[in-house]
Amino acid sequence: QGQLAESGGGSVQAGGSLRLTCSASDYTYIGYCMGWFRQVPGSEREPVAAIYTNGGATYYTDSVRGRFTISYDLPRNTLYLQMNSLEPDDTALYYCAGDSWDPQLCASDWTQRKYEFNYWGQGTQVTVSS
Repeated sequence: QGQLAESGGGSVQAGGSLRLTCSASDYTYIGYCMGWFRQVPGSEREPVAAIYTNGGATYYTDSVRGRFTISYDLPRNTLYLQMNSLEPDDTALYYCAGDSWDPQLCASDWTQRKYEFNYWGQGTQVTVSS
């Protein structure tokens, strides 16, 4: 079965950058629709970005568009989230997720289905200080 494992979180000052990494054990199990989500204790899980790895279509929420970049390295089975111009409001536990949805469903529903992805990593903490 597929497994996901995040790394790369840490503490930075506002304006700084971090790159999160999500290693996938076997994307053939996990599927092509992959995303990053974040959550602060006591709050709803928030979509951040998604990618359909078979083709490379990417999707972002308004709060991170222009600052974050999602990408996937197929030979390495690795998902990335490059985060630039970080703000204190970006502080959260960041999760990667994957599912076998088709490209249309991935594009249309990845934000609404923020709890329904079949595979999740354990999370990596990002803390941005002002």
